[in-house]
Amino acid sequence: MKILGQIAFLLLLGGIWCQNNRNAKAGGKSTKRSGGNQGGDGGQSPPTVELTPGSTGGSGSTRGTAGGTAEAGREGAAGARAPGQQTDDMRLHFLKNTQVTCNDGTAAGFYLKEFRGSRRWLLFLEGGWCCYSKETCDSRYQNIQRLMSSSGWPQTKRGTGILSPQAEENAHWHNANIVFIPYCSSDVWSGTGPAPTPPPRPRQGREKERERSANATEYTFMGSLIIREVIKDLIPKGIKQAKVVMLSGSSAGGTGVLLNIERVASQLEQLGAEAQVRGLVDSGWFIESKQQRSPNCPETVSCSPEDAIKIGLRLWNGVVPDRCRQLYKKGEEWQCFFGHRLYSTLTSPLFVVQWLFDEEQLRVENIYIGGQSLSEVQWQYIQNLGTELKNSLRDVTAVFAPSCLSHTVLTKSNWMSYQVRGTSLPRALHCWDRSLEATRNNRTPAKGCPFHLVDTCQWPQCNPTCPALVDQATQQELTLLQMLVAMGLDLQRLGLDPQGDEVPLASMVSNGG
Repeated sequence: MKILGQIAFLLLLGGIWCQNNRNAKAGGKSTKRSGGNQGGDGGQSPPTVELTPGSTGGSGSTRGTAGGTAEAGREGAAGARAPGQQTDDMRLHFLKNTQVTCNDGTAAGFYLKEFRGSRRWLLFLEGGWCCYSKETCDSRYQNIQRLMSSSGWPQTKRGTGILSPQAEENAHWHNANIVFIPYCSSDVWSGTGPAPTPPPRPRQGREKERERSANATEYTFMGSLIIREVIKDLIPKGIKQAKVVMLSGSSAGGTGVLLNIERVASQLEQLGAEAQVRGLVDSGWFIESKQQRSPNCPETVSCSPEDAIKIGLRLWNGVVPDRCRQLYKKGEEWQCFFGHRLYSTLTSPLFVVQWLFDEEQLRVENIYIGGQSLSEVQWQYIQNLGTELKNSLRDVTAVFAPSCLSHTVLTKSNWMSYQVRGTSLPRALHCWDRSLEATRNNRTPAKGCPFHLVDTCQWPQCNPTCPALVDQATQQELTLLQMLVAMGLDLQRLGLDPQGDEVPLASMVSNGG
């Protein structure tokens, strides 16, 4: 018995040693893997890219076939994480329907962070403007290939802002199923495939034929179809059992929400889902340009948004919501890309987040804050822009519009810090959420929980929580009036006091900013 006891003891020691050895090896592998991360914590699957605005995520140089890329990607995504291993990252899934692709024919897809048991889904459309001709698309492919191809997409991404799985950064949506849909269709999420090209009429002759062939591209534009296929691929993941589906997006992704929310609601209804589909538009509520442009816009890269969309709609075979399209005659459907024209035709609940002095709206007018000289006419345009955007949002039920110079906010890690009249953006979204739930359950919405928040002060940066202005040449933070001086404006000529720059702003803030 004594010998048997000793043998048992030795076997036990051997088992412990083997287990420790395995753990040590696993720890070594984990450490090696973490070396491939970009800005993430150690021990996660490679390569990981944080979802912050402007992140390139890498680019590939070859145009692969949709099918081959999809298969390789699925295997890679499936093998990126061992069963049961916990991770905060979203994992890449390529679409099962390999006929729906990015611009260059590579597989489209989505990133998913599941939260088991949750019946709330947050789908996010990435932004990145568009291309609308062979010239603009070739330039885009050369310079920002990740917005036209999946060949360089990483296997995992880490969400920030409203996409974060951390409660301290994302109090109300961290425990939802989070889906990030990369933008690789360049069509403001409106395309449905190759544009129809009917034969020219005889009287058009060779000149028209040459013009048509010069503007033809080998790219495909399937933004709206990509959203449809993502929904289909999420059915096995449980989206049919969802209680709430929030379709959100920033910049062109925000406009994509406006264009697709009714279609998504209809698709889920046809699948038998009882989810309420809601829209969250971040910095995608544009107004038409005031600048006169050259009529030969297709030959240049600097089209106005209206002209770009007019031309692009034909190239993309783009679609707009049915009820809006019925308001406009053929050829005028481009107007449905502008929120203030489209909003009244939508039936799904919508929340609009919009800086009143949106930097992208200013760039359309060739105004670059902190980067060049500024004329008095341009300064006047800036002031008028705030008033015009404010007026366009008057009838929007749920809105958060700070009087700031910036662009996009939802995926910024400090998105909780901005306020309008003492209410933060996450708080306003939560109030809207509670109000919608109360209405669905025939209850009276709670008082003192606001979600129509528009700054009343008139100047840019008059809200004290605005993002800081940075001089692009020196990278120094400046006040608004310091920035205007740096950009060459004569403040005394404009009736402004360069010495007392904070006084008028402080008084305007106290009047409602």
